[in-house]
Formats: sequence, C-alpha cells, structure tokens
Amino acid sequence: MKTQNNIKQKSGNSSNSQSNSQSRRQHSSFRKKPANQKSSTQTSHGIKIIPLGGTGEVGRNMMILEYKNSILLIDAGLRMPEESMPGIDYLIPNTNYLKDNKEKIVGCLVTHGHLDHIGAIPYMWHRIGNPRIFTGRLTKGIISKRQEEFPFRQKLDITEIKDGSRITLGPFQVEFFRQVHNILDNFGLIIKTDLGNLVHTSDFTFDQTPVNEPPTDFNRLQQIANQGVLLLMADSTGAEHEGKAISEKIVFDNLDKIFQESEGRIIASTFASHISRVKQMIELAEKHNRKIILGGKSMKDFIEISKTLGMVKAKQETIIKADQIKNLKDNQVCFICTGAQGEENASLMKIANGEYRNLYLKKGDAIIFSSSVIPGNERTVQILKDELYRQGAKVYHYQMMDIHSSGHGYQEELLEMIRIMKPKFFMPLHGQFSMLVKHTELAEQAGIEKNKALAIEPGQVAVLNRDTFQISPEKVQANYVMVDGLGIGDVGEIVLRDRQQLAQDGMFVIITQVDTQKGKAKGSPDIISRGFVYLRESKDLLKEVRQKIIQIIDKSAGQGGAVNATYIKDELRNQIGSLLFKKTQRRPMILPVVIEV
Repeated sequence: MKTQNNIKQKSGNSSNSQSNSQSRRQHSSFRKKPANQKSSTQTSHGIKIIPLGGTGEVGRNMMILEYKNSILLIDAGLRMPEESMPGIDYLIPNTNYLKDNKEKIVGCLVTHGHLDHIGAIPYMWHRIGNPRIFTGRLTKGIISKRQEEFPFRQKLDITEIKDGSRITLGPFQVEFFRQVHNILDNFGLIIKTDLGNLVHTSDFTFDQTPVNEPPTDFNRLQQIANQGVLLLMADSTGAEHEGKAISEKIVFDNLDKIFQESEGRIIASTFASHISRVKQMIELAEKHNRKIILGGKSMKDFIEISKTLGMVKAKQETIIKADQIKNLKDNQVCFICTGAQGEENASLMKIANGEYRNLYLKKGDAIIFSSSVIPGNERTVQILKDELYRQGAKVYHYQMMDIHSSGHGYQEELLEMIRIMKPKFFMPLHGQFSMLVKHTELAEQAGIEKNKALAIEPGQVAVLNRDTFQISPEKVQANYVMVDGLGIGDVGEIVLRDRQQLAQDGMFVIITQVDTQKGKAKGSPDIISRGFVYLRESKDLLKEVRQKIIQIIDKSAGQGGAVNATYIKDELRNQIGSLLFKKTQRRPMILPVVIEV
C-alpha cells in the first residue's frame, strides 16, 4: 500500500488479517455482553453514528460510522480511572459490538496522537480483527512505539497520511485536513457519502500565533464548507469557556519569563504526548544555558520518536542523563517530566515524596505545571501542589499565569467553526455532558435549528439521512472496560466493589477449626485484621468476637461427621459482621476460613 496524497482503498479487504452519569453506569467486562449485537438492517436506511466513548466524558474517544454494511471507526482512546476505582490503570471503550461485526470494519481514522484518542489500541485491536489504521506521521510513530510493549500482539497495519490525503473505504470517501492543536500532525476529517458530507473537526483551536506549526488555514475550511456539510461533529472541550483560547505564543513568552527569573532548578511537568510544549522547553533551556533531563519512560519515548521524525531538534549536549545533575549548578538544570495530573507513579509525585533517585527538592526550585487539570483529578493535583509548597518550592500553574493552552477552542472559536461550515445538522463531541449541551446551545446561536443539534452519549445510536438526524431506540453496549495490569475487562462490578470495601473498612479474617465428630469449635479461633482495627489495641473486642465465633460454630455445626462448612461460613460472615458494625459502625470484609478436623 502506497503512502501518497491520494490513497485508494477497496473495502473488500477490510478485515484482513465522566461525569456523574457515567459513574452510575454498570462497569462492564468484555466477557459480559448480550448474546448477539449484530447490526440491524436499519443501517441501509441511513448512516448510524455510535459513540463508544468521548461524549459525556473527557477521554475514551471512539466513534462508529456504519453505512451500507460497512463500519468506519474514528479514534480509539483511553481515559484515567475515577478515584472510586482502586487499582485500575485505564478505562477503555467496550468493543463487543465491533467484535460481533468485525467483518464489516473497513478501517480506523486516528485524528492525532494523544492517549485519549489512541491509548486503547493495544488493548482491543486483536479483538476486532486488527483493522487498518490511517493517521499522520507522528501519530503512527507513537502508536507503533506503544505497541512494542505488547510483543505478543499481531503487528498493526498503519498507513501514513498527510494534509490533503484522500482514501476510499467502502462507501466512505475520506479527506484529511490539518487542524491546529497542542500536538503536531492533528487532522480533521471530511467523510463523503452519497447522502452528504460529514465533517469531524478533531480537537482544534483557532490559534493565530502557534509556536510550532502554521496557523489555521481558513481558506481551506471555507473550501470544505462550499462543498456542503450535512453533519458537523465538533470538539466541545472548551465549550464552557468564554472568548478565545490562549495562544501558544503567549504561553511561550510566559515560560520564557520564568526561565529568566528562576535562579534555581526548573522542574516542568506536562503530558508526555504534549510534544509541542516539551519542544518549547528545550528551546528555552538552550536559550538560557540549561541542560535538559527527561523524567519518565513515556516522556523519553515520545521525545525519541519526535527527534527521529525531525519534529524536535536539540543540540547534542542539551539532553543529558539524570545522574549528571550532580555535576551542574542549580541554574543550569531543567528537568522535564510527567505527573502534572498528580499520578501516583509519575516522576513529579516521586520527586515530591523524595523517592526520585537523582533529584531531591530544595528550597527555591521552580515547579511548572504546564497542563490543565483533567476533571476528577483536582483533589490529587491539589495535594501534590501543597506538598511542593511545604518543601519551599515556587509553584507555577495555569490558574495563576498563562503557561498552558489546552489546544481546544473556546466559545468564540466554536461559533466561528459552525458559522464557517454552515452544517444542516450538528453533533458535539469530546467533553462532559454539560459541555455537549453548551455546544448545542452555541450551535443554535449560530443558526442551527434546535431539533437538528443532538448531544449523544456512549451507546446511543443516531441515524443520519439527508433530511433527518434522530436518536434511534437501538442501544449498543458502551460501558467501561477496565484495564488492570495485564488484565483487560476481567475486573468488573463485583471485584471493584470488593476493592472499594477493602479500601473503606478493611478486612477481617477468621480462621477456626471444627471437630467434625463433636460438632464443636476446636481451640481458639485465629483472627487477622488488615485496615480495620489494630489487634494489640483491641483486645476486648477480639475477646468478644472469639466467644461469639465459638457460639456460632457450636450451634451451627452438625455431629457425627456431618459438618456443613458453607453454612458455618455464612453464619460467621453475617453474625460477626453485625457484631463488628454494632461495636465500631464499620463493615469490614469478613473472610471466614473453616478447617474440618
């Protein structure tokens, strides 16, 4: 397959090889699904548009377009878990519908390289037939690098595209157009069908002074609009912010001011995939005679990819290893790392906790949070900032100084996009449900009729025709699939509830022997408490519990070898649970172990 400005594909080889409302949804497993999720014949009557994530939440972006027995995918992202999900690494879309219809998948269009758009690929692609991926050069490099961590998976089939590339996938003719965001190689999509043209904006902003790429090509947007737009699907992340997003030039100038004024070390934290920001930091470090140290595997991987592709350039002596920090003066150090969201195992948190091997905080260090806080992470980020302040660091963040631009257009930019495109129908993407609703209100303000702008949540099915755009009564399974280590979807509602109980009230283990001939307890029961009470300080409670255990066994066990261990465990769990709640107002997880002797 050739990579060129006009790439032609046939569909015949297509299968070769949160918001609070989100929290209330039942958590899902790949193994739990309806018996049959085959697509209905409704598809032939219009284009089905099915978000599997990314609407009504930030992250987990993935969408299905289904038409004439063909399925086109857009993005496949992950999101971070909520605080009520202990031990979970990521949340990804549920792909049971795609697994049941994988022979119809003609390809996947990936708009850009942020993890909320590509992060789920290693975890799901083998389940849905390893469909072909079409994306930009940088995104291809990032996806391929991440896939190296899964050597047991099938090799991905990725075709590189660029601004203006055209491909045909089944009934869909797709053209890519460049959009400004805070990562390079970000593309909007023109999807042409015999019903009309669909435009997907990707994440975008109308930054007129970006630092690392040309500004938005408004003539190109007008050309797209002149072809007629049946449906506009647009980024909603900035829909609740008035005005226009901050320009990257302003961010760069403010970062330059911090570099000028800082006499100590600079520790800057951002997303590893925010390559444009890291590129700015490298340029400023060279300008102010500082050396760069990269912290975190993902940060190092992303910069390695970008340097290989020529998108990040640095002098050979600029980037050094962490163990060389001791040879530098404080005003020569610029440490760039992950952890601006307060992630427990990220470099910045390790530095704050004194656990990073080659870098320990000292008074006068300048800490830069060059990212906005993802909804749900506010508490952990605040805890991290407080700890940095306690240790005498000077902390800079986007709420006190313009040192981060989200790369998402604000209300004026979103209105401008709608007014340029003049779509017949409108669908907001990428954001909490409140953001989607606000974006539909902006669409109405721009002239879209109220019943022609739909905010759709994951699992809902919208059907698009020339003259109608409606939500169908059909539903698709789109609940969370949780990734925990190497496990994908094997942590469900019950396991998560157990973890929550353990985290909240701890565990109380009872180990007791039962004489099967006498039907009596033998000896004194052993008790293990973890996260509930400290045994040495709770002797009176334990004495009462042991007496109660013996009473329960003596009453529940049969004689003459007829011991029902299951019944005894249930009685211990229920009665000891009631006793402990009465004494402590806590409900630990009770695990009885009955040994028959």
